[in-house]
Amino acid sequence: MTDFEDKVLELLEKINKKLDMLLGSSDKEISGSSKGEGYVKPSAVVEKQEEEQKALEKPPVEGRRVCPECGSTDFRTEEDKSQILHQMGGIKIYAKKNICKKCGYEL
Repeated sequence: MTDFEDKVLELLEKINKKLDMLLGSSDKEISGSSKGEGYVKPSAVVEKQEEEQKALEKPPVEGRRVCPECGSTDFRTEEDKSQILHQMGGIKIYAKKNICKKCGYEL
């Protein structure tokens, strides 16, 4: 990690410690309960949001075909009989189409 990221993490840890101290003293004064019941730290919320966002994102795969429907990179190749590329001596050469093995989407 870079120096900037390290400094940010240190500052977040200091903020969390101060929040713990403040919440601990205010909870004891108000209700006498243990500190932080029902309270979620802001840094924990941010981390949870980042994890959810990463889970929703499809993994970047460079140089490979990716299905726009499901994000899979597993395809089977079939001849596309609707598109004739070349015909010579009665032999036809057809275009190829890629079909996703997971969802059946045609590229």
